[in-house]
This record gives sequence, C-alpha cells and structure tokens, in this order.
Amino acid sequence: MNIVLWVIAALLAAAFLMAGAMKLIQPREKLIASGMGWAGDFPPAAVKAIGAVEVLGAIGLILPAVTGIAPVLVPLAATGLALTMAGAMVVHVRRGEFPALAPNVVLLVLAAVVAWGRFGPYAF
Repeated sequence: MNIVLWVIAALLAAAFLMAGAMKLIQPREKLIASGMGWAGDFPPAAVKAIGAVEVLGAIGLILPAVTGIAPVLVPLAATGLALTMAGAMVVHVRRGEFPALAPNVVLLVLAAVVAWGRFGPYAF
C-alpha cells in the first residue's frame, strides 16, 4: 500500500503542479479564453493565490517525504488539496458547470486517500 500511496501522491503532485503553474503564469484573460470561465468570477490576485496553493500543495505531497523533514506535512498537504477541490466543486455547481465536476471529484478522492493513508496506517 505504501507504493500505491507514493504513486497516487506523485500523480496528484504532477496534476496540481501543472494546474497551479498555469494559473500563476498565464494572465486571467487567457485562462478564461482557454475554457476556465470560473476565473472571470474572481479577481486576478485570487486566481494567482489558488495557483500558489496548488503548487505549494504539490510540493508538500512529495518534498517532506523525500527529505524526511517534517513528513507530517504530506497528509496535511493532501487534506488541503482535498479542501481546495471541494471549493472548486462548489464554484462549478454554482456556475452550472456540471461536466467540470468529474475531475474535481477524482482529485478530491485521490487526495483524501493519501491523507487517510499518511495520517493513519501508512504514516512515515
């Protein structure tokens, strides 16, 4: 199960690193034009903050475990990313973007599995 948790954490880290970097690097208008209409409901600073949270969460899933420094941050990062996805789901439901819920649900469940595993029976 430890290997499964590592694989899930790595996949989550890659997904959140890419998504967060995109939000940090691209201007809000370009995000809106690329299909992220929700970004129009938030000020540019909030979109950048969401991107920063995703990037930091991605780093928190891997770096503490690899270095052995404060590995308790891994399940905390996973919990934070699960909460981030719960917030994303609320935004998509309010906007009526129901097809966009599927990726959020998958990421939320995977982050919850990592949090459960690393807080519980497979902690470092």
